This record gives sequence, C-alpha cells and structure tokens, in this order.
Amino acid sequence: MARDTRQRILDCSLAMFNAQGEPTVTTNHIADELEISPGNLYYHFRNKDDIIEQLFTRYEARMDEALAPPDGRLPGLEDIWLQLHLVFECIWDYRFLYRDLLEILSRNRRLRIRFARILKRADDRAHAVMRGLSQADVIRAAPAEIDAAATNLLVLATFWLNYAAIRGDRDEQKAIRDGIVQVMMLLSPFLRDAERVHLNRLTRAYTD
Repeated sequence: MARDTRQRILDCSLAMFNAQGEPTVTTNHIADELEISPGNLYYHFRNKDDIIEQLFTRYEARMDEALAPPDGRLPGLEDIWLQLHLVFECIWDYRFLYRDLLEILSRNRRLRIRFARILKRADDRAHAVMRGLSQADVIRAAPAEIDAAATNLLVLATFWLNYAAIRGDRDEQKAIRDGIVQVMMLLSPFLRDAERVHLNRLTRAYTD
C-alpha cells in the first residue's frame, strides 16, 4: 500500500508539473489533488525537490534507454528516426524538466550535476551516431562538420519542444513529428544522393 501511495504521488506530481509548471505546484497542492494529508506525502518524500529528484531518476533511465545504440552494427537512417522518436517522447513526458530547467537547476546542485551528465552522454551519443553514419557511408563529411552537426542535432532535439510551446503549438504529437523531421533535415546536406532520396521518402511518408 505504501509503495502504491508513493507511485501515485510521483505520477500525480509529474502530471501537475507538466500541466501547471513546477514552480506553481506545492506539496500541499499535490496532497490535495490526491486527497491525502500533507503528513502522508512527507512520509514518502522529504520535500518537493525530493519528488523532482525521483522523477528525474525515472526520466534518466528512460533517456538512457532511448540513447542506446543499435546492437552490434552501424546505425542507419531508420535507427536515427526511431531513436529520435524515443528521445522526443521522453522529453515530452517529462517536459517540465525542460520548461522549468533554470528554475529547478538553480536551487538543486545535485540535479544540476545529473542533468549535465545526461547531456554529456547525449552529446557523446550524437557524435558516435554521426561517426557511425560516416563509417557506414551514409554521409560524407569532414571531422569538423561531423562534430558541428552532432552538436546541432543535440541542441535542436533538446529544446525543440520548448520552441514549439513558445510558438503556440498545441498538438504535442505534431510537435514531436515536426521536431523529428527538423532534426533529420540537419543530416540532409551530408547525405549521399541515394540516402537523401531515402530521407525524402521517409519524410513524406511520415508527414502525409
């Protein structure tokens, strides 16, 4: 029963943070939403930052899974497409972490360190993907171009949904699709002719 209550608190907190913004939601609001006493909530979590850290642990595990490379082979365009899907869906499900990022990290040094580490892993993965595409002869690019493109991929993927929200997009699934297409289009100038045609076919099938 205690474990169920803990899970309910985390699920409710995530929904409220995403819908209302983390800074506006207090532990009392969460307790009221769940119809439990504040004391019951504090039995499971010390404070709101404790809840956020536990949510971040869930986010971190899911993002690490999304960033996992193909097993035993070089990546192709379809692998990148699928990986971007998983990354964007994770960002969307934990979007309060990105929308309220500066507010959260400014008061929580542990989360600041953990977020920096996951960005470092994502950066390493983006560079590995670009090098893998080059080794697989999918793209043709100089090492400096590969490094710059990898950084651009990461920055765009990380902050696209924030951009879409500020722009006023209300259809999250469309925002995710648009973001994936936008990131994939960063690869287009480096693709060989056959792969560029393949990317255009993927894009048309995806957006139609």
